[in-house]
Amino acid sequence: MEELRRLEQVQRTLAFMQPRGFLSNNQDSDRFLANFILLLVQPCGELNFDNKCRLILQHLPSLSPSLLEEASLWLSEGASQQNCIPSDILKESECDLLASHYDDRAMVGLDAMQRANSTLEDFCRSYLMFHGMDAGSPQAIFKYLPVLSFTESYIYQLDTLNEKILDVPTNGITGGAEEIYHKQVPNLTDVFKAVPFKPLIGMLEHHGLLTERIREELRFGEEYWALERKLCWALMSRKQVSIENVMRAIHLKSFDYRVLNLLLYQLRGEKVNDLHMEFLSISEFLVEISDDLFDYEVSSLIDKDDVLENNFNILRMFVRIYGPSTGPTMLAKCISKAEEKYQALLKSLDLELSINYQRRCEEAAKEGGMISGHPFGTWTIPPIIADEESYRSNSSLK
Repeated sequence: MEELRRLEQVQRTLAFMQPRGFLSNNQDSDRFLANFILLLVQPCGELNFDNKCRLILQHLPSLSPSLLEEASLWLSEGASQQNCIPSDILKESECDLLASHYDDRAMVGLDAMQRANSTLEDFCRSYLMFHGMDAGSPQAIFKYLPVLSFTESYIYQLDTLNEKILDVPTNGITGGAEEIYHKQVPNLTDVFKAVPFKPLIGMLEHHGLLTERIREELRFGEEYWALERKLCWALMSRKQVSIENVMRAIHLKSFDYRVLNLLLYQLRGEKVNDLHMEFLSISEFLVEISDDLFDYEVSSLIDKDDVLENNFNILRMFVRIYGPSTGPTMLAKCISKAEEKYQALLKSLDLELSINYQRRCEEAAKEGGMISGHPFGTWTIPPIIADEESYRSNSSLK
């Protein structure tokens, strides 16, 4: 993910350069200047900005294409020699240190771990009961937390990247910088074309935790992100949206919860309970709809607004497909059908488990401050935004 952070820095530098007249119509030239500025602002011992500028001006006349070609050859040869170090003369700890720089090594950042925290808390409080575990017991949680936390954080890193791709049309950048930012979309989407879960899959496989169902759910995650990009870009460009794709996406959206649940079965050495998985799947579906209704339009600066941020939101999709008048009605029918299935599966659960899960749903609804949701209370459709483009324009002026 270091490459992603580097790309973010380049984009911010381009945005800085644009109003100052640095940008041209040549993408490669602009990127080179952006990277050069990034290099100059990096700390380097006791050198200040004046020292750096004088140093560059002093040696600039000595730079030439032939010198750069010679330097490139020299560096490439040095890299080849480094790669030829015999592994048998390295200590095991040194090998681990070198391995941490490999591109296929699964790694997560602090920001992703912080974002994953709320999901992990909800997972522990809502799902551990299906494993006969006490969510209030630190021993029960911390025994499995490292693997669960790492996996969810890795997923959040990819989800953050996907959000940045979706945010491209509405991020407020204008002029030449906007054009360059749009040209970077292929670079961002390349991450998803190159099997983004490969490092995580390798890690899980190495620890004997990978199953075909977990692998399948991770594939579903990639499919969801692809559908999210396709559908949200269709909304932005006023293109047709498929109801089949929308329903497929909303059913796939909670894939991370299913990955965590399947991992917990593996960690505990237990057989997967298919009834529990089916019940939780329909519950996840209803929770996702409830969250989408809450996030459709929010006035708080803290909470996200799916319309402003161009995120996948089932109400946005239904409004586009069926119109502002019929869309909410069609979504209500969809909710009613899912609730019937939920109630039927709820009755098939152990009575104590059923009571505990419903109590947890009540707690989650109160903590979230939502007056609508499932399975308690009434569903409330927020005011419909018929013209999203005007809504975003008016919001940017506030």
